[in-house]
Amino acid sequence: MPPANKPTTVLSTKGQVILPKAVRDEKNWAPGAKLVVETTPEGVLLRPERVFPPTKFEEVRGCLARKGKSMTLHQIDAALRAAAKRRYARD
Repeated sequence: MPPANKPTTVLSTKGQVILPKAVRDEKNWAPGAKLVVETTPEGVLLRPERVFPPTKFEEVRGCLARKGKSMTLHQIDAALRAAAKRRYARD
């Protein structure tokens, strides 16, 4: 017998499983979501498929071109503070 308050489902003759709506809502899984299926010692694990393959910084460094002189950390900090001040300014 399943533990109390745990959602359950039934395996169809075609091997299909319907995930309870509460689980789909909690995970934000919409129709058509691709899930990776892994077997574990305790059963089956479903997790969302990664949109992009994992990468290392060295693989993507420099892929965003920037024109002009690079900013210093002090300049970046000042620009972020100014943008936050403008965004959250009270009237």
